[in-house]
Amino acid sequence: MARIMVVDDSHMIRKALRLYLEGGNHEIVAEASDGEDAVKAYAKFKPDLVTMDIAMPEMTGIEALGLIMEMDSEAKVVMVSSINEKDLVVKAIELGAKSFVLKPMSREKTLQVIDEVLAK
Repeated sequence: MARIMVVDDSHMIRKALRLYLEGGNHEIVAEASDGEDAVKAYAKFKPDLVTMDIAMPEMTGIEALGLIMEMDSEAKVVMVSSINEKDLVVKAIELGAKSFVLKPMSREKTLQVIDEVLAK
């Protein structure tokens, strides 16, 4: 069981991820709806893995990823994006994201990606 933080500005996406991940025997230790809150929560909770939406108001997922990686170079962050954000996914991988999940998400694919990243 991993301790996971879910970051997305959409309440519905956070709820779906919570259901998928808890169903996969993971614990949700924190949720955030923007990048700034995500960085603060990461420092406080030190989760085993973070799911991070790319497009959020205020501070984007890319900006939050950069700050988290500065804080913890071993952080395991999986980006959540839509298909039209391909360039941003590439940038996120360059910054240190370990993988990505495309919206619309499926439970099976999400858990597969999360479990692969956790196993590394």
